[in-house]
Amino acid sequence: MSDFIISGGTIVDPVDGYFGPGEIAVERGKIAEVIKKKTNTKGDIDATGLLVCPGLVDIHVHFREPGYEYKETIESGAKAAAAGGFTSVACMPNTNPPLDNQEAIKFVVEKAKQAVVNVYPIGTLTKGQKGEELAEMGDMLEAGAVAFSDDGHGVQNGLIMRRAMDYCKMLGVIPISHCEYKDLADEGVANEGYVASNLGLRGVSRIAEELMIAREIMLAEYTGAPIHIAHVSTAGGAELIKAAKKKKLPVTAETCPHYFTLNDEMLVEYDTNLKVNPPLRTKKDVAAIKKALAAGVFDTIVTDHAPHAYDEKQLEFDYAPSGMIGLETSVGLVSTELVRKNVINWLEAIKLMTVNPAKILNLPAGTLEIGAAADITLINPDIEWTVSKDDFKSLSKNSPYIGMTLTGRVARTIVSGKTAYEVK
Repeated sequence: MSDFIISGGTIVDPVDGYFGPGEIAVERGKIAEVIKKKTNTKGDIDATGLLVCPGLVDIHVHFREPGYEYKETIESGAKAAAAGGFTSVACMPNTNPPLDNQEAIKFVVEKAKQAVVNVYPIGTLTKGQKGEELAEMGDMLEAGAVAFSDDGHGVQNGLIMRRAMDYCKMLGVIPISHCEYKDLADEGVANEGYVASNLGLRGVSRIAEELMIAREIMLAEYTGAPIHIAHVSTAGGAELIKAAKKKKLPVTAETCPHYFTLNDEMLVEYDTNLKVNPPLRTKKDVAAIKKALAAGVFDTIVTDHAPHAYDEKQLEFDYAPSGMIGLETSVGLVSTELVRKNVINWLEAIKLMTVNPAKILNLPAGTLEIGAAADITLINPDIEWTVSKDDFKSLSKNSPYIGMTLTGRVARTIVSGKTAYEVK
């Protein structure tokens, strides 16, 4: 006897490419049966007009705990994730102190047990994220880390990065590279070019990002070790990854909704919610990122959910921290800017947000396979809604999308057979 049956919706299975009618039976928190054809079943959950897909997976979020709990906690971040349709997320390690040891990883693992979604910790590549000495990755892996990154800090030393990649290969996990040469970034706060100059803002050269992407690709080719490139923002970066894929190198890459929806011309009012790292690029870069998504260059779309307190973002543009929240607007932006504008279809979008990221970090997620945890997301692809800060589950409200009308929104998020979020 099933716990419940979801019927009447359109099943989107990115594993076998099925997009059509059907029903899903859940028993004891696991997927018991998936029927991929039209049925007359009146299920416990009526998904008429909804897409029924594996729970969404985001492998790049910041939940700020430990150290910055006033911005976000694992508990509040998980609630924001559920509201965005995500059932599994991986947290970056640039907390205070950084997640650079076994005890820090254990702390997150224990906190995650109380969260409404699956939360996985990512450990640092180097001790203290200083880029000088490798962290104890083996110990952290044993404690529950699922990947390693110095996110927020590009590893400046090429030899250190090569050793990190070799070590990760030996451990069977993937390093995630924040690609940014600090000397070339020159403490910039906006994309280097006409807009930054006109606004009197110090520019960040695209070469600061692209040169390190090129380095990581060359290291992957030389060593045979895999690498995952974080938050790609430029046309040149996309081209480098495209070339690496053509050579069948062990390179995967991600981009974020803000890099295919926003551009540097929007900085004219100095809205610090638009300050991110890498910075928003030009309209041409936005078009190139969309083109790359359409061509299958990127393996996943992540949010880089980066909460900051209101008073921090009220500082002058130069001094405000970089980052915006993104978990609760991701589906709406993908639907509005990609699917409805025929850049990619829903099956491709769901693949980018479920099975692909799960495979990159080897997470038990992103599938509707029989016996798998019943992590399921229901999406209303046609509903229009206006982004409101009052609706955010995140502790922080630093979103440039507030007031924007989007089409497509999560209707229900189910984690291990239990509803973690539902639109009332």
